[in-house]
Amino acid sequence: MSGDKDSEAGRGDPRTQDPLPSDSLNEAQREVRVRLGRQGVEPRTFDAVLRSRLRDQLESALADVAEKFSVDGPLFINKHRLSGVFGCEASFLHEEEQEFAWNPHIARGAVAHKAIELGINWPSPDPAPPKLVDAALDSLTRGDTSLADWLYRCSDAERAELRGLAVSSVAAFFDCWPPLQRHWRPATESSSRVELCGGRIVLGGKTDLTLGRAEGRTADKVIVDLKTGRHQPIVHREDLRFYALVETLKLGTPPRTLATYYLESATIDVEEVSEDLLGVALRRTVDGIGRYAELHGHLGPPAEPLKRPGPPCRWCALRDDCAEGQEFLAQADDDR
Repeated sequence: MSGDKDSEAGRGDPRTQDPLPSDSLNEAQREVRVRLGRQGVEPRTFDAVLRSRLRDQLESALADVAEKFSVDGPLFINKHRLSGVFGCEASFLHEEEQEFAWNPHIARGAVAHKAIELGINWPSPDPAPPKLVDAALDSLTRGDTSLADWLYRCSDAERAELRGLAVSSVAAFFDCWPPLQRHWRPATESSSRVELCGGRIVLGGKTDLTLGRAEGRTADKVIVDLKTGRHQPIVHREDLRFYALVETLKLGTPPRTLATYYLESATIDVEEVSEDLLGVALRRTVDGIGRYAELHGHLGPPAEPLKRPGPPCRWCALRDDCAEGQEFLAQADDDR
């Protein structure tokens, strides 16, 4: 997304190339357009060997872990597994042991993201959120996934609850975001996969929304994570830094900007990408993969999981038998 008004389609800065006049946007929409634009600063151009340098560092640091896996049975790492080992390890391991089950609150994000994807590409302008959610539900129900199976079997009450939650999220997006112009190259649910150490370790992720694209070695892509829950800026920034690392390993050119958007409060957290940021993401990824392997007994006897009490203790399944969690919650209640 370029700041040059005369640049070709596909490189337009939202502030300079948006055909909508500023006074047709509400304040929240104007903030998105300004915060995700270049703001008068030319994007960074990165070293041509950045990709190979990052890959070499990762593969060297992860060689011992990679030896415990095979191409046919690789270790798969995504943002959820990384955030799990850096949060309460006991809660994370317990969660991994449970059989996954869909419910309206868990399915909300998948349905809302699908509806937003449809809305961005809808043939007529300004489609109504309920119409988009109904179309998303129909599309997802026809799929060959566990979500499709649950949508087919769920009760009318569960489907109605899910529809209401998803409509709320979709309406919030279109209320708070400026119309996404075609020359911004918006893309939703974009998957990335990077194989390391001969395919024995795999990094993967799926971004909610991307805008723009790299121009050679010049970064000009924005990656956006859409959130319907509470603010966790530290965790969410780390998630996006992991996405930036995977994007760089995949393409060779990092994204320009990372943004977490909280739909319920219409607030945005933005971070610009640099080599230092990628270095932080790389070290965290190496440490997280090593700890994940230790906890699961791949490097020796399984490590004892650490308990890290915090706000998630309120809904943790282990809360009743966790002294650390109960102490944290009691202190939090006393501080109110």
